[in-house]
Amino acid sequence: MLKKFTIALFCGLLTLSIQAQNFGGGIILGLSTSQVGGDDLGGFNKAGLLAGVYANKSISPLLSFKMEMTFIQKGSNNPKMNDVEHKDYDWPDIFLSYIEVPLLLQYKQSEVLEIEGGLLCAYLIDGYYNDLTGEMPNEINPFISYDIGLFVGLDYKYSDKISLNTRICNSVLPIGSEDYSHPTTYNSNRKGKYNSVLSFALHYNF
Repeated sequence: MLKKFTIALFCGLLTLSIQAQNFGGGIILGLSTSQVGGDDLGGFNKAGLLAGVYANKSISPLLSFKMEMTFIQKGSNNPKMNDVEHKDYDWPDIFLSYIEVPLLLQYKQSEVLEIEGGLLCAYLIDGYYNDLTGEMPNEINPFISYDIGLFVGLDYKYSDKISLNTRICNSVLPIGSEDYSHPTTYNSNRKGKYNSVLSFALHYNF
């Protein structure tokens, strides 16, 4: 209930800000491809949904501030689980869903291209390990309830209403509960697990 109230409140405040303070705004729809560093699986093999809203405001002719709220799916995928000849059951998939709030600055490189970078804070909606039998039972949530990351990206203005955006993001803190309570159980490098995400999205400006 608290999650739903917080999301509704944020969306309401975002709408009021756009109307009352001369902010711009729009919607986001795209795809995330991700991996989890430290889970002994490599490659951006996990595809997920990216959708949300944003508000932005110009600070100067070359610089603008942008705030977003998105639903994003992250995690990792073991491609060998689907390989009939070379099945690898040792490392399960990771499924993660977050409500994410990126805060960023955009620098206008040209009339159609902007360079961006910023900080994101995310709240975990659901997170679990998954193998060939389905979701692996776990009495304690194996992932912490938040994710904090840094990102950089490019925004290409396709038209007055549409821009094409791509970003790469990485967590700055470990995301697994066991990374704090049992740091050697699930990752041999003892550094913990971190989300790494490469996203591609369409931003539609109202």
